[in-house]
Formats: sequence, structure tokens, C-alpha cells
Amino acid sequence: MHWYEKLNQYFPIEEMKSKEHMETLLKERGDIYHKDEGKYHVLMYAELENFVFIDYLFVSKESRGQGLGHKLLEMLKQKGKPIILEVEPIDYDDSDSEKRLRFYKREGFEHAQSIGYRRRSLATNEINQMEILYWAPHNESEEEIFEAMKKTYELIHTYKDEEFYGDSYQPVDEVLVYEQSDKEDDLLKNV
Repeated sequence: MHWYEKLNQYFPIEEMKSKEHMETLLKERGDIYHKDEGKYHVLMYAELENFVFIDYLFVSKESRGQGLGHKLLEMLKQKGKPIILEVEPIDYDDSDSEKRLRFYKREGFEHAQSIGYRRRSLATNEINQMEILYWAPHNESEEEIFEAMKKTYELIHTYKDEEFYGDSYQPVDEVLVYEQSDKEDDLLKNV
């Protein structure tokens, strides 16, 4: 199965970039946007000077629990930069969402509680709320993670969006907000 089909079957439509968008990123932004693909996984990520953003991490059902996800994250951790990713809030009707959060917690990721992320999907026109998780090897602050997330949004998520979707995503300041939060909001606390 083609790498895009694997991602498309696993990730919800509102989180998926089009195939053309991703192929163009690989071609035109190949200096920062990368694909690591194997029989049982697809990892799409952007590596910038001071952080790594995981766009998609897919590990097939038949190979889960065998350490493949851990190995892929270790490969990225070796770069010595903060790693950032987006996850959907826990959906109790989807057992995968809690398992995913438990996996990232075991891998040392933290929930960026100060970062709010709400974006209108160009596929469904609905507002999606996402949460930001990060791994900070040098105790980077949530404010630094926020700035990296804004850069990711502008360089990756909205790259040629009008060309691919016939419409533009909202400006970064409408999508991402930074506000001090109550520590009770920790998404990973009870997983």
C-alpha cells in the first residue's frame, strides 16, 4: 500500500493534508520536510534549525507493541532538539486516542498546556481542537514551543494552501494562542 493511503486510512480527514500538498512539501521543502517509510510505518516530519515537528507518525496494527514507534522517536531524539506534535484530545469512543497519549507520555513527552490550537478544517469546514505535546531535551519553555508551532503552521500547514484546497487556512494568530494555564489541564496527567 502507498504511504499516503496508509496515513489516509488511519488519520481523520480533518487532520490530513492532501497527497499533492505532502508530495509538494517533500519536493519543494525537501530541505526541511522529510518522509521515513518502512513496511510497517510512515513518519512525516519537519526538521528546522532548533526543533523537529512530527506531522504524521503511523505504525501498523500488526507491528504495534514491538518497539517500532519507540525506535522512530529515538531516531528523532538523537537530533538533540525539541520534538513537537499535535494530538486530538482524548475521545473515549476511540481507544486509540488514549493509547497514543500513554505512548507519548512513556516517551517523555509533556502537554503544552499554555498553547491553544483551534483550526477550521478545509475538508469539513468544522473547527478542530488539537493539543500540543512536546519533548524538551534542554527544558525548553512552552513559550519556545509556541513559537516553533507558529513557524510550523506557517511553513508546513499553510504552504500553498489556496493552490491545493481552493481556500486558505486561518492566519496563525487566529489558530494558535498562548495563555498561562492551570496545571489541572494536563492532558497526560491521568493516562
